[in-house]
Amino acid sequence: MTRTTTLLKIPATHPSLPGHFPGNPVVPGAVILSEVAAAGMDCLGAVRVTGFAAVKFLSPLLPEQAAEIRFTDKGPGLSAFDVVANGQHIAGGTLRYERP
Repeated sequence: MTRTTTLLKIPATHPSLPGHFPGNPVVPGAVILSEVAAAGMDCLGAVRVTGFAAVKFLSPLLPEQAAEIRFTDKGPGLSAFDVVANGQHIAGGTLRYERP
């Protein structure tokens, strides 16, 4: 079982933050998943992400908050992922991918 980790940090200047939520911004789930997909393409080798088999958001990610994206191989075309910040589980699920 292969495990890979990469870092994630969304800047306070990210264009999605002003409307999500004014005065108390949190990183939108779509931005987190976009970062997970991009990290998956980097960490898992030359793959094309085809979707997410499952996703669960457990805690908010704040702008400028450092987090880790952890991938664990689950067999051909599947990788579990976890997003963790300061020991707190932010999100997790299963990434689907294919190799060209």
